[in-house]
Amino acid sequence: MNLRLFLSIGILGAAGLQVLAAQNAMAQTAKPSAFSLDFAVTYNAQSTNIDTSNRFWMQGGSAQLHGQLWRSLGVVADVAETHTANMHSSSAGLDLVTTTFGPRYTWQLPHKKLSVYGQFLAGEVWGLHSTFPASGGIESSENGASVLAGGGANLRLNRYLSWRAVEANWLYTHLPNATNQSENSLRLGTGLVIRIP
Repeated sequence: MNLRLFLSIGILGAAGLQVLAAQNAMAQTAKPSAFSLDFAVTYNAQSTNIDTSNRFWMQGGSAQLHGQLWRSLGVVADVAETHTANMHSSSAGLDLVTTTFGPRYTWQLPHKKLSVYGQFLAGEVWGLHSTFPASGGIESSENGASVLAGGGANLRLNRYLSWRAVEANWLYTHLPNATNQSENSLRLGTGLVIRIP
């Protein structure tokens, strides 16, 4: 397993421990039902670019840990990896690993089966196994800042399992490229959400 991906998963686990600690702290002042914790695994398709005109598709997945802390407000940690073997008909591939963290607001619709959410997360991106322009020539890996903003919808299947019908996010990454050193992507996902009792 790639060391950076392993570290990213560790960050996600640490965020989960922080959420659990917050649950224990809130248990004395809030009703037990005020807090919930869930874990989601999604398949992602991502339309991205390395300059202002050429776009290409990447595929991968993500893992998210979400803690509903107070009413509809929660926090989420997201670790995602996407891959392409061929950036817009070139011979170069690209792996992107993003780790982001931030707030999520969830609206529970009246019939209780469907919930929708919006989120704004920030963190870091690693570009791997590719070609990045650098002052000394070409680098095979780089890292930079990332922002993930968007939302999605979950359909509850039973008490502990939901289907993430759709998740759509704008993903901004700041990595070296041949033009403006920034990339704008559309990340679409679907998957399963497991509620942790």
